[in-house]
Amino acid sequence: MPASFARALALAAALPLLIAAAPARKPPRAAPTAQTLATGGALKPDQAGVRIEHVDLSIEVFPQRKTITAEAVLALRADRALPVIVLDLDRELPVSAVSLDGRDLPPTAWRNPDGRLSITPPAPIPAGHTTAVRVRYAGAPVEAKHAPWDGGFVWTKTADGRPWIATAVQGEGCDLFWPCIDHPTGEPDLVDLRVTVPAGLSAPSGGILIDVTEAGGGRRTFHWRMKTPNTYAVALNIGPYVHLTALYRSRFGDSFPIEFWAIEGNEAKGRNLLGQFKPMLDFYEAMIGPYPFRAEKMGAVETPHLGMEHQTLNAYGAGYAQEIYGFDWLLNHELAHEWFGNQMTNVDWDDMWLHEAFGTYMQPLYSQWLHGDMEYMVRLNEMRVKSFNKHPIVSGKPMEEEAVYDAKVGPGTDIYYKGANMLHSLRALIGDEAFFKATRVLVYGRPDPKPGNFAPRYAVTEDFIKAVNEAAGGDYGWFFDAYLRHAALPELIENREGEDLTLAWKTPAGRFPMPVEVKVGGKIVTLPMADGTGRVRVGDTVPVIVDPGSKILRRQPYLEAYHAWKTAKDAAAKAPPAKPKK
Repeated sequence: MPASFARALALAAALPLLIAAAPARKPPRAAPTAQTLATGGALKPDQAGVRIEHVDLSIEVFPQRKTITAEAVLALRADRALPVIVLDLDRELPVSAVSLDGRDLPPTAWRNPDGRLSITPPAPIPAGHTTAVRVRYAGAPVEAKHAPWDGGFVWTKTADGRPWIATAVQGEGCDLFWPCIDHPTGEPDLVDLRVTVPAGLSAPSGGILIDVTEAGGGRRTFHWRMKTPNTYAVALNIGPYVHLTALYRSRFGDSFPIEFWAIEGNEAKGRNLLGQFKPMLDFYEAMIGPYPFRAEKMGAVETPHLGMEHQTLNAYGAGYAQEIYGFDWLLNHELAHEWFGNQMTNVDWDDMWLHEAFGTYMQPLYSQWLHGDMEYMVRLNEMRVKSFNKHPIVSGKPMEEEAVYDAKVGPGTDIYYKGANMLHSLRALIGDEAFFKATRVLVYGRPDPKPGNFAPRYAVTEDFIKAVNEAAGGDYGWFFDAYLRHAALPELIENREGEDLTLAWKTPAGRFPMPVEVKVGGKIVTLPMADGTGRVRVGDTVPVIVDPGSKILRRQPYLEAYHAWKTAKDAAAKAPPAKPKK
């Protein structure tokens, strides 16, 4: 914690913290504003150059009322003078008090008409100064209708009727329940999270548990401290949990705790799931590099929604389902985000494939690590079928989260499945050594990561392209242009000319010198395709198989025919039954 902020926080702490009493019942909340529901996009000028050095966030949760009372103290440091401090906070959580550096401001000094909390200090905040901004607020936060696909609080109960609560706010942003800069670059350097809940419930979260204290009146407070979390990784999990722990001994020679918080009654299932943590961690540390948050923990918590990558305590809600692949895919996918999302964070949602394509590719890669090539290829084929190629994966402009994930206007799930198959093709093209070296440079900013020699970082698509070019010793911009910046997949045109098979690449990206293997009988011939074309003598040899190793992601008309059939079939199933004739 910066010393300047520590002094400011001490002043703020001298003021009374009034979050013990539950707010009175209120009429149903209004619909969230478009500002609240949006996250990401172009960073607004009034928030540019502002860094959140520390957040001290205290929240009390009232399960029966579905309300919260809260106070946030933020250390804000700007590289320019700030005439107005602008934070994002849902307007349906009314602010009752604001102070700067321990001095209360009059109500006329702040306003929040649309979810952008604007605070006017008595005088502009000087450039380079760290200011303690305290905001007290309360209300009924947005309730998620279908988490984690839409954001908010999940208010539910366990099988025996006890409260079970979680937050999942990646899609709509941190401003659903705490004042923040709702943008990928708004990560705080340090967060102290204090969650007060009824006795008998626990409130696990990311980071290190500092203490659990009695708050009086049958309540207790859990105090967690986490470093550099994504804004949506500041999460609440509340329920009757059992805390399961073990120690992971790393291939790097050190150890750190692993833990799973299971709902009471699920201890046996939870222990079985905890048993998967160690081999998964060893896979990631071997293939990618050191677990980034070993000074805190690697953990997961059982949640009433499917899941979310909450740094050091991933949300897990897959119900302990057994799989034919021998491991829990959701646990593996969310763990991947500790590297691809938390250690390395995209600067803009337009580069979200850096999180999701890599996070998705790790499941077939882990299958290959455990069981070999068959399961690796089967998983990739399942993903290939789920790719739709309607919009580019990267638009080249600032994007809000909703636009990226909405397949009507953005890439949607192509950032997962098409992206994973693209990485498979890249790995085949440049080889394992260059592929994993470039991946480590993307994640850690260096090719030789070891515990203690790296820090969390931001990255964009161009960073990975540069890393690939340097690792592979060439210019692979053509590869990324084709797969990321154009929606349609490269198409390989095949023709017979006498005894020859001719091949030609066709792609909106133009130049595409992707080498192609052709199996002619029992022999494999590699065509360089330097100018996008190739020719091989085949005569009457059988079989002739183009790309027999399925190394190249390309257009396959039979998959398009399947998609058309499936769409029609699904539409027919949803159609109302025909009325019987009289």
